[in-house]
Amino acid sequence: MRANTFCMGRPIFSIRPALTDDAPAILACLRAAFDEYRASYTPAAFLDTVLTQETVERRLSEMFVLVATDASNQIVGTIACTVLKREEGHLRGMAVLPSWQGTSVAKNLLRQAELRLAQAHCKRISLDTTQPLQRAIQFYLQNGYLPSGKVNDFFGMPLFEYVKILGR
Repeated sequence: MRANTFCMGRPIFSIRPALTDDAPAILACLRAAFDEYRASYTPAAFLDTVLTQETVERRLSEMFVLVATDASNQIVGTIACTVLKREEGHLRGMAVLPSWQGTSVAKNLLRQAELRLAQAHCKRISLDTTQPLQRAIQFYLQNGYLPSGKVNDFFGMPLFEYVKILGR
């Protein structure tokens, strides 16, 4: 699977499944995307969000991870998805480098993850986010995700669930 986005006939980024060798660049992308929110997170919540070498390797082995790459094959965005239970998928770890935010990278990553989950016969997709991520929350709302009302503890801070029903 490789999805390309074109500008004036030339690809400006492409989306592909992540490889094990992508782990350092995925870590760098997560850290760059979330660094401005570090002070709003508890230390444990921030570390769980930006991952470590060990946890990124676990994510790569347990979830389907996508990366967006620029024309020079540098990772500019990422998202992970998995099937939680019958007909329910879950998104995790969406991040886009600050210099690529506001482009169509996030929307295309989201669409590719949703497509993957739809192909796995998921009818519902969930994701969790925190209050400081207001831009992300607006993005998810614009893309059909609605608050479920479910709030969990995320290392000492509230974690809000959003869901999207596929096929609407």
